[in-house]
Amino acid sequence: MRKIVNATYMSLDGDISNMQDWHFEYFDEDAERAANEQLFASDALIMGRETYDGFSTVWSERGDADEFSARMNEIPKYVVSSSLKDPSWNNTHVISEDVASRIRELKERPGANILQYGFGSVTRLMLDNGLLDELRLWIHPVISGKASAEELLYRDAPKTKFTLAGTDVHKSGIIILRYEAIKPE
Repeated sequence: MRKIVNATYMSLDGDISNMQDWHFEYFDEDAERAANEQLFASDALIMGRETYDGFSTVWSERGDADEFSARMNEIPKYVVSSSLKDPSWNNTHVISEDVASRIRELKERPGANILQYGFGSVTRLMLDNGLLDELRLWIHPVISGKASAEELLYRDAPKTKFTLAGTDVHKSGIIILRYEAIKPE
């Protein structure tokens, strides 16, 4: 069975939404290496509508500018949305009904990891249904000070236990914490 891996960029104060203000100055060669390893270890992406709207414009405009962009554009993408009807981004599939069952079916297919960027309602749905296998928190050495309650990681999620599976410390100060979900017996 494939693993679903969530990768979330986060400031020290839990901000997961204002990355334009704090992320890019820390994205160095270590972060590029880790991002490439993460993406190329996956053969599908899963996302909500908000992530799709942000990603589709940026990545489709980049085309095949580099290996990462090419991979983002070619990889199958599964968007959880009740409003997206005709996605324009290459290789995009919409999941609008029986979401947990459909995600479970994706996990059961043969293949590599399924990657999800960001932490939102789709992540919480996967946590509620025991579908998330790994959480990678890319902690940035900055306090954003800008996040509203809705923009914080620390909210509205079911209690889920994890075990530390690894750390990746970067010269820039980013620390990637890899946690594997402990599945209830």
